[in-house]
Amino acid sequence: MRVVVDFDLCAATGGCQHQAPEVFELRDDGMLHVLDANPPESLRVKVQQAVDYCPTGAISIVE
Repeated sequence: MRVVVDFDLCAATGGCQHQAPEVFELRDDGMLHVLDANPPESLRVKVQQAVDYCPTGAISIVE
């Protein structure tokens, strides 16, 4: 699984960090950072929740 973020769409609301803090981090500069673009399968549910709850649809999973 690979996590892809379209930073042109990202509104940096922090919801993804709330769902999967092991993968996403909203830093003090207000920008979203992907901590692990290839997270382990054990985090799939959390990453999928981040995808599902992203208000702009900026996050996707590529197999």
